Amino acid sequence: GVANAIHEAVALGLDCVQLFTANQRQWRPRQPSQQECADWFTALKAAGWSNPQDHRVVSHNSYLVNLASPDVAARKKSIALQRSELERCEHLGIRLCVMHPGAHLSGKRLTTEKNNLQADPSVEELAGIKRLASSLDQLHKELPGYKVLTCLENTVGAGTTLGYNFNQLALAKQLVGNADRIAFCIDTCHAVAAGYNMDTTTSAKNTLELIDQHLGVKHVRVIHANDSQFPCGSRKDRHANILDGVCGASCFKAITHV
Repeated sequence: GVANAIHEAVALGLDCVQLFTANQRQWRPRQPSQQECADWFTALKAAGWSNPQDHRVVSHNSYLVNLASPDVAARKKSIALQRSELERCEHLGIRLCVMHPGAHLSGKRLTTEKNNLQADPSVEELAGIKRLASSLDQLHKELPGYKVLTCLENTVGAGTTLGYNFNQLALAKQLVGNADRIAFCIDTCHAVAAGYNMDTTTSAKNTLELIDQHLGVKHVRVIHANDSQFPCGSRKDRHANILDGVCGASCFKAITHV
């Protein structure tokens, strides 16, 4: 049951937790039972985390969701799965749901090709971002009044995934009609692997300034503090424990002093 995430977090001495509200690799995950929901709220109260505005609990959506897919049927399935996630979040009082922007699946990029972090989106990327925004618009229309925010997470840019540079995330939010229901999640491993250097005090400061310039720090509601196994710009999404990778101590000092 979902309450076990809270119990485990408290046992580990944490003051916040990210969880999956259902099996993240199934198209039709089981919904929490009435008893599981009751246990959830009991666990939150015992932890002192009952106020949803404290944002101590974050959900991560299913890895299967691709709201930017050009395949109409696949995108329809993704919208349905994301809707079920948002419904669970709302029911459980979770106000932040992290979601990957998805992949445009059009054309190919060489694995050795570096991300251009200053360029405007390509034609294929722009089409994918527009599909993402349209899918989010549909969800917002179907789920009016929901308080849960969708936090778009930056990516490393592997394959045809979107969101590897901050201006792509910013554009997605701009294109969504109900933009106040969109926020951001920054993953430090993803940022470095995408090409944002943070291994010196100056480079970390510069990256934070870019985040603020494109996204607005106030809209970054979740941070995934992960180190990276592979070098800056590698486009490889392989996490390492903090200070066991290549991100550098300056990266983590910077994000904890924003």
